[in-house]
Amino acid sequence: MQNGKVGAAARGLASWLLCAVLVCASAPGGAADAAAPAVGKRAPALIVPQLDGTTFDLAAQRGKVVIVNFWATWCSPCRAEMPQLDAFYKRYRSRGLRLLGMSVDDTSDRDAVLHIMKSFSYPAALAADARVNGFGPPLAVPMTWIIDSTGVVRLRLMAANAITAQSLEQAVLPLLPRQGGTGH
Repeated sequence: MQNGKVGAAARGLASWLLCAVLVCASAPGGAADAAAPAVGKRAPALIVPQLDGTTFDLAAQRGKVVIVNFWATWCSPCRAEMPQLDAFYKRYRSRGLRLLGMSVDDTSDRDAVLHIMKSFSYPAALAADARVNGFGPPLAVPMTWIIDSTGVVRLRLMAANAITAQSLEQAVLPLLPRQGGTGH
């Protein structure tokens, strides 16, 4: 059984290292970064069928604060932050928060994505199924975009351990309407 533990640990370390290498290889200012949506600018179009069959259209979310989280089943840092995202979504969806988990897994891995998402309440989609994805392929995973209620990109979080309760509260709460209010 020890070999199984070593193998699992090695796979976990390998996926963490892959995510870290992707983050380092795509540091801000690099050529790949030129295609990324700009913070402070209007969010690009995103239209994708969700795993439940309904369509997510970012443009239709105006008036809501939206978090778009790119992740993968094989990415340990992605999987580690998903419970934080889910807890935050459950706590603030009644105040106009929307969250979409965009899996970058192959379409052949749909069953694995569905299995993982059974543990979470927020909707998810496969990036490969997108009809329109102005975000393009992520520079690394996990990568999280925060879009305000007017459709402007306010923040991009990209690194292992970027998603915490504190980072979400700092970035998102100022964008949400006050409890019981209709405006900011």
